[in-house]
Amino acid sequence: MNKVLTFPDSSGMALSIRAKALLFHDPLSLALLEQVERVARSDATVLIVGETGTGKELVARHIHSQSERAGPFIAVNCGAFSETLIDAELFGHEAGAFTGASQARSGWFEAANGGTLFLDEIGDLSMALQVKLLRVLQERQVVRLGSRRPIPLDVRLVAATNVDLHKAIAAERFRSDLYYRLSVATVKLPPLHGRPGDILPLAGHFIQVYGARLKLDDVVLTQDAESALLAYDWPGNIRELENVIHYALIVCRNGRIQAEDLHMGGSPRRSGMLLHTPSVQHAPTPVETCPLRDLDALFGDLVDAGGPALFDTVEERLIRTAFTACEQNQVQTARALGISRNVLRTHLKRFGLIGGEL
Repeated sequence: MNKVLTFPDSSGMALSIRAKALLFHDPLSLALLEQVERVARSDATVLIVGETGTGKELVARHIHSQSERAGPFIAVNCGAFSETLIDAELFGHEAGAFTGASQARSGWFEAANGGTLFLDEIGDLSMALQVKLLRVLQERQVVRLGSRRPIPLDVRLVAATNVDLHKAIAAERFRSDLYYRLSVATVKLPPLHGRPGDILPLAGHFIQVYGARLKLDDVVLTQDAESALLAYDWPGNIRELENVIHYALIVCRNGRIQAEDLHMGGSPRRSGMLLHTPSVQHAPTPVETCPLRDLDALFGDLVDAGGPALFDTVEERLIRTAFTACEQNQVQTARALGISRNVLRTHLKRFGLIGGEL
């Protein structure tokens, strides 16, 4: 029997890029579930790494539910707040600590006391906040803004990111000492196309969920629809699969979802061989490294030419090219560049590719 993780109130949740169901059927997923439940029984800090839409928060909730912690599960998206606001949100503040702070307020760390605090998009934290977070993890206490009194904590921290923190450390955007504090136990969530055995069972789950809402009974996938789902690359992972099935249920006829009912955005498909072969990272071949050699030579020519503002020019060209190649999809552009979506948005505003209000 498949193990399915869902949000406790998923039916009332707004549409988002997060995955609202995670199913363990593929052998890779079953091994992952076993690892997650072993980690849950400890009290170790956990770092969950995976692409957007792979179910990182669902894994964090499962870690909490399988632990012996009686306190609450609190989820905070670090990319959803400005730097000044998230400081007060995480650590709390006293009355008068800043303009508008008319009364004292506890932060998310205090709210999660005795339970689990899940920090999503941890890679978006500023360096200053990373220092504060490191101190909290080391000292097991928090100091509110505007106060000098430490408050003891009993909080298990689970963090998640969809960016490569090793690259962020090399670029001096993330502290290595914080990384090692966070990654006592690391859980790596593979993308959906890397666990193909989960695709059809997940599709069946979403058919049941949305079929009930649409008052549709006994809807099935035709063989050509199943083949199309298995052949697709799923750049949006589980969240994209949910949307595809929801739309297919709306447009299908006679209780049968056909391939033509699946609106999958025209993203690239994988070859049939990859459907049965696990994703393996191979060493670059000489052919694969040629573009980088050409790029090195081009950079050398540009440096020799001594053009003005070379760094800014190259950076802008890279951002514009990636944004165009990803059809103005911010999530996919950030993933392609190996940076967080918040960092990408900063560059997009800077180069006039999106409005300043976004």
